[in-house]
Amino acid sequence: MSTDTAHRNGVDTATLFATLDAVKQMPAAASFQFRAHNDWVDGTSSRTTISDFFGVGEERSHAREFVFDADHPAVLVGQDRGPTPVEFLLHALAACLTAGIANIASARKVTLTEVRSTVTGDIDLNGILGLQDVRNGYQQVSVSFVIKGDAPEDVLRQIVEQSRQRSAVFDVLTNGVPVDIEVEVA
Repeated sequence: MSTDTAHRNGVDTATLFATLDAVKQMPAAASFQFRAHNDWVDGTSSRTTISDFFGVGEERSHAREFVFDADHPAVLVGQDRGPTPVEFLLHALAACLTAGIANIASARKVTLTEVRSTVTGDIDLNGILGLQDVRNGYQQVSVSFVIKGDAPEDVLRQIVEQSRQRSAVFDVLTNGVPVDIEVEVA
């Protein structure tokens, strides 16, 4: 685990601060568009590919293509070839909060030794199945962290709270976001 001034917790702190300074000087550089391309496989199974995005004023590509399979378990008429879409949402929240914790701790010169979380989502499938007038999505999401590092407890708690405040996924989940659906029938 590196604790030098250039890297802490695996975060290139020099690049982190350079990015912050660059965006302060050119706010338009902060406009990004991320994309996911999905194809139905069969049944409840689909495959998503993530490779391209727009950022810092131009089209870009990840260093490699990422492929994710999604499905439902057999008890929900699937073949269990991947996590359910709502489980990916829990993963996205955990990953976003954890990345924020690493960046914020590094910026505050705190060396982390452990960050673990469990994210749970309670859902009533009666809504999805059209059997009752209940919400289709999660009714409650909970995140439980274990965090250890070379800072006092209150500082570690502040780091988690700042990550929550800055998390894009937490924001989308708690504040909602408009979703447009366009259909092309071929």
